Amino acid sequence: MSRIGKLPIQIPAGVSITQKEGVVTVKGPKGELSQVVNPDITVNVNGGVLTVERPTDERNHRALHGLYRALINNMVVGVSNGYKKELELVGVGYRASNTGQLLELSLGYTHNIFLELPADIKVETKSERNKSPLIILESADKQLLGQVCAKIRSFRKPEPYKGKGIKFVGEVIRRKSGKSAAK
Repeated sequence: MSRIGKLPIQIPAGVSITQKEGVVTVKGPKGELSQVVNPDITVNVNGGVLTVERPTDERNHRALHGLYRALINNMVVGVSNGYKKELELVGVGYRASNTGQLLELSLGYTHNIFLELPADIKVETKSERNKSPLIILESADKQLLGQVCAKIRSFRKPEPYKGKGIKFVGEVIRRKSGKSAAK
């Protein structure tokens, strides 16, 4: 039995789950998310507990069992609590600012980078004196949030020599020493 798939999902107060024609929809205070579920996998809602079951122990069914349980759990947590990621810009002259959903990044290139963020994501930028600028992203959709963070990070990945670039707050960058001194 799948260790992840067999775990029941506790449904918090204020969250409702509906299932219709292979689509599971989760509504809560932070928004509404939906996920298409394979017809072989059954989703049961009894009281305040949701369980995911598979028909057989085939390899494909075992894989889908844990996958859909994790996706539905991420949706339940997202619409009740939400997800938050913080990105830090490390480097001299690196700046970030936002006007609504338009994020403007100054990362040492000849032109600034403008990125239009999806409506589901809330963005906030902080620039304090003697601290690295921060980009704070919040959303109910964990997949979309991770995808947007990866896109922002791809503009200037942290490099191992000076540690300059866009990194997650708390992320440890593996550092390398530069050229070794002449003998």
